[in-house]
Amino acid sequence: MEYGNSQLPTPAALLDRCTAWLRRRTRRIGTLVAALALASGATLYGPAPEARAAVTLERVTDFGANPGALNMYVYRPTPLPANPAVVVALHGCTQNAQLYADNSGLTKFADQYGFLLVFAETTASNNLNKCFNWFQSADTQRGQGEAASIRQMVAKTGSAYGGDPTRTYVTGLSAGGGMTSALLATYPDVFRAGAVVAGLPYRCATDVLSAFTCMNPGVNRTPAAWAKSVKDAAPGHTGPWPRVAIWHGDRDATVVPKNADALRDQWTAVHGLRQTPDRTSTIGPDGTRREQHLAADGSVAVEVDRVPSVGHGTPVDPGSGTRQCGATGTAHFVASICSSYWITEFFGLQR
Repeated sequence: MEYGNSQLPTPAALLDRCTAWLRRRTRRIGTLVAALALASGATLYGPAPEARAAVTLERVTDFGANPGALNMYVYRPTPLPANPAVVVALHGCTQNAQLYADNSGLTKFADQYGFLLVFAETTASNNLNKCFNWFQSADTQRGQGEAASIRQMVAKTGSAYGGDPTRTYVTGLSAGGGMTSALLATYPDVFRAGAVVAGLPYRCATDVLSAFTCMNPGVNRTPAAWAKSVKDAAPGHTGPWPRVAIWHGDRDATVVPKNADALRDQWTAVHGLRQTPDRTSTIGPDGTRREQHLAADGSVAVEVDRVPSVGHGTPVDPGSGTRQCGATGTAHFVASICSSYWITEFFGLQR
């Protein structure tokens, strides 16, 4: 039988065509999902975690209106001193509060130096890959979305646990690092200092597509343009501005090291400092290069820690030594240097 100038395909040929079409669609969907994960700062899968005792976290539900629909957990060392410092910790994509608490090493130093840890947590309802929405304008403006929810967590920590509002800090990995940048920009009156681990500058991206470009290959802007984004985020704030530590692996292909340079340019310009470091040194067991930019009083205003031979993740150094911390065996916790030790030192908490 003919149809026009060609024969109708046999049932077997039709089946082959349908199968080929489904395969093409499946590949496209897979590519889209992978791209969205990358634009949110994530790889989708990682090795299974090692079996270990979990850190005990307290769930807090009544911390405010919570416009960003986040979860709040607190790690409280025993004994808890009066007026403890507060460190907010933000997990990376595909992670959660418990995983970050168990592996980052922060709880070791909370126990040792007596500060409170607040682990903010996002969910798949907010972002398919459980990423903080560092690239969404609605979540990265003062008084809105996820940024406002985290601000409310800080207020709750003060009222319920006696946290010292003059000693409040924030750190985060990847998307959590991007949200750390947002919190430092939108609430410079709340956070005294922050540490961005494998993260991104504030307002590098404002949607998923620009997030993809920001992460890799990175975005070119002048230090003045980067600084303007920060200063526009908190109108009327004239200082002091938060001190900032930037941690980045030199083999990070997810959030390329160019973002560490952009963060440096952003925050040195905010502080009115030059982009060339005032002093350099090496730290840790792996020769991490530390570059420090000093304020007029000699304090470190901006610091860049470039970790050699490390890809995308939080550098940890498992062990019981003074400068060791964390655990490996879970995606995005990389054996190298205990970054949490040096971050708490930068915050001034080791006193």
